[in-house]
Amino acid sequence: MRIQLSEHFDYKKLLRFVFPSIAMMVFGSVYGIVDGLFVSNIVGKTPFAALNLIYPFIAVLSALGFMIGAGGNAIVSKTLGEGNKEKANEYFSMLIYISLAAGIIIAAIGIATVRPVSILLGAEGEEMIENCVIYGAIIFAGIPFFMLQNAFSIFFITAERPQYGFYTTIAAGCGNMFLDWLFMAVFEWGIAGAALATIASQFIGAIIPVVYFSRKHNSSLLRLGKGPFVWNVFWKTCTNGSSEFVSNVSGNIVSMLYNFQLMRFAGEDGVAAYGVLMYVNWIFVAGLFGYVTGASPIVGYHYGAQNHDELKNLFKKSMILMAGGGAALAGLTLLLADVLSGIFVGYDPVLFEMTKKSVIISAAAFLFIGINIFGSGFFTALNNGLISAAISFLRTVVFQVAAVMILPEIWEIDGIWWSMVAAEVLSFAVTMFCLIKNKNKYHYV
Repeated sequence: MRIQLSEHFDYKKLLRFVFPSIAMMVFGSVYGIVDGLFVSNIVGKTPFAALNLIYPFIAVLSALGFMIGAGGNAIVSKTLGEGNKEKANEYFSMLIYISLAAGIIIAAIGIATVRPVSILLGAEGEEMIENCVIYGAIIFAGIPFFMLQNAFSIFFITAERPQYGFYTTIAAGCGNMFLDWLFMAVFEWGIAGAALATIASQFIGAIIPVVYFSRKHNSSLLRLGKGPFVWNVFWKTCTNGSSEFVSNVSGNIVSMLYNFQLMRFAGEDGVAAYGVLMYVNWIFVAGLFGYVTGASPIVGYHYGAQNHDELKNLFKKSMILMAGGGAALAGLTLLLADVLSGIFVGYDPVLFEMTKKSVIISAAAFLFIGINIFGSGFFTALNNGLISAAISFLRTVVFQVAAVMILPEIWEIDGIWWSMVAAEVLSFAVTMFCLIKNKNKYHYV
């Protein structure tokens, strides 16, 4: 039975509604790290380090897709809550077309600049530089598909079809995994094979939603059709989604800084260990992001309908679930540190020990991450992009940069791993302050 945005949500119904989004995000993260897994174990440590060195640059340029998806979702769900389905469809269509156009522009910029940026980021030696360029250039060619896939994955939830987003992610993910094996293990195309497998999967993830939403009778709340450009809606989308944009851009810029510091203190091994740590975080944090992504349209709908009682209900349940989820992930990280490190770099004992230590230290950050992610996403759903962006900016830029610049000077490489924990603790304090300060304005407590 289909759950509608307008319903009252108990724990069971809320978890049923957000589960496809959680599964979609987790599965998407798993297939997203498959490139690294195959490259590390089949092609070698240097290509693996090259992939992790250039990937933050790719993610920075493609962050616009997350901004349009998250910010546009808040507007479209609020418009649906106000009862204007026709306008909601026009806004949805406009934002999809903007995503495609932006993806084409970003692809051209990325391909043209990937070599000098690789050198600027610290790539050393001809082999590492060439691996950065090959992987980066191919991935950039698929950025238009990647941006569409990200935008559609969020709009599937707003359309009350979160399971379709999950099915699309499974199709794309299975395609990526199979093609990674085929291109690298069978055809021996090296790091180029990993990149080609990725953009093929992104094409799958983009074309399925295009076909679905283009159908006149797709039985969902949204349909892809005419989307006249509306400047104030586009601007509101950018401001609403600015926190997600800031989070993605700044987070990946900070990753570049981490890599720079790791090259300084530990060389290529440090970058490889950090890559594994980021993969572990992507998998675990994806579940928390999935919850926020799935719950945001509900929050936006009831905010638009001025249903304060349901807003209070959603806030209370979400805070409990996110705090509990973060604690569970902290325990799981400690329990699986050996296994997760061994999967990627078990072939190198020194690198394995470094990676394992980084995973164990970073586990403490999960105690705070859930509330921090929810706080930012909650304000986005309330159409308050300014507070959401402030939380994200402080969490992913100010606190991270300060910590990674100061702590390594005291504890060297251990200071780099503790930087992540310190940033989340400081962000937690800011998030709680913002939630308490604005409780009467939005009536969620």
